[in-house]
Amino acid sequence: MELIGLTKDNIIKISDHKKEESWVKDYRIKSYEYFEKMSKDLPFGPKFKLNFDDIIYYKSTTDELTDDWSKVMKPIKSELDNLGVLESEQYMDGMGVQYESEVIYHNMINELVDKKVIFTSIDNAIKMYPDLVKKYFGKIVKNTDNLYAALNGSVFSGGSFIYIPPHTKLNRPLQSYFRINSKGMGQFERTLIIVDNDSCLHYIEGCTAPTYATSSLHAAVVEIYVGKNSKCRYTTIQNWAPNVYNLVTKRALVEENGTMEWIDGNIGSKLTMKYPCCILKGDNSKGTCITISVASNNQIQDTGARMIHLGKNTSSKIISKSIARSGGNATYRGDVKIKEDATNSYSMIKCDTLILDKESISDTIPTNIVSNNSSTIEHEATVSKINDANIFYLESKGIPKETCEELIVLGFLEEFRKELPMEYAVELNQLLKKNL
Repeated sequence: MELIGLTKDNIIKISDHKKEESWVKDYRIKSYEYFEKMSKDLPFGPKFKLNFDDIIYYKSTTDELTDDWSKVMKPIKSELDNLGVLESEQYMDGMGVQYESEVIYHNMINELVDKKVIFTSIDNAIKMYPDLVKKYFGKIVKNTDNLYAALNGSVFSGGSFIYIPPHTKLNRPLQSYFRINSKGMGQFERTLIIVDNDSCLHYIEGCTAPTYATSSLHAAVVEIYVGKNSKCRYTTIQNWAPNVYNLVTKRALVEENGTMEWIDGNIGSKLTMKYPCCILKGDNSKGTCITISVASNNQIQDTGARMIHLGKNTSSKIISKSIARSGGNATYRGDVKIKEDATNSYSMIKCDTLILDKESISDTIPTNIVSNNSSTIEHEATVSKINDANIFYLESKGIPKETCEELIVLGFLEEFRKELPMEYAVELNQLLKKNL
């Protein structure tokens, strides 16, 4: 099944094909109505135009969700095997794979089943756990929030649903992998994660797509609820092809003494606009966002983070590392607000950019607002180039110049790399070497 163009009829076809309940179909139609009323020009960021009539909004090669890799269709399995998708499964407690519009593979160890952990696709969760999904779905990111949240609400398909029961700690991460494989494809996964009280989760996702002349669109929505005394870490390594527009809304609500950590790597895409957000609702809650962005020729990486302090004694940290090369544009865009009742709160923002040539550009665009007298925001920003003295020193040790630059860049990004599991840090090093 393949549906091209954004129409009410196509949205109904998606819902009917998935055999959804009326509340889900109503949510899709209402989201479409909001999308139609919204301006197609975003209020900030780079200017660009998308032809929404040419995008494939739904495409599936199979509707079967399996936990047996041997049952995945052979051409898809061969392609994903070549990408090394399943190699890291041995290091994970569970894995999901989305190909085009549908999640085709999901598996987790028996220990998670015994702990009553739920890890499945959002479509499967809507059918199997409707009351739990309805309680949280669309509450942190509403379909009126922005143009691409409304678009996602209209045509969402695939994505992960995770529920971690109270007093549950996972020993290893859960992982999902997203693949766009068709020309002109739109992927609109919807991820919903609930980490209940006194629990802990590390979730990792990876994204790739082949290169086509025709533009593709990735417009995901991620909602995360972090309960009291709980912790969630969400790690992304994005390596989309240079024809993909990557426009993502990610937001977490953090309760009392909770901790949310976004670890966000952006290497691919034609344009990325992504600003992971923590709403620090509970007293003593914490939020962290550590990002890297690598912008090469004809790439715009417009990334950053948002921290909204509502509770007392809350704290947040944003560390942004950007590299611009071969005419790329790496921009930090941040929004930190400490509200009036969020007394004795603290936020630290650190933005570092490395510009590798005269054609590349970088901007830092912060919005920092403190609304009470007992709280503090600190912001530090640096822009630099590779130091000739450092290159000379390394070359004097017999290291080729290209390797010298590579070592300096990897050192610049060390604060991000050390937050990754070992196998992901190795993968990131290989991706960076290909893009430098």
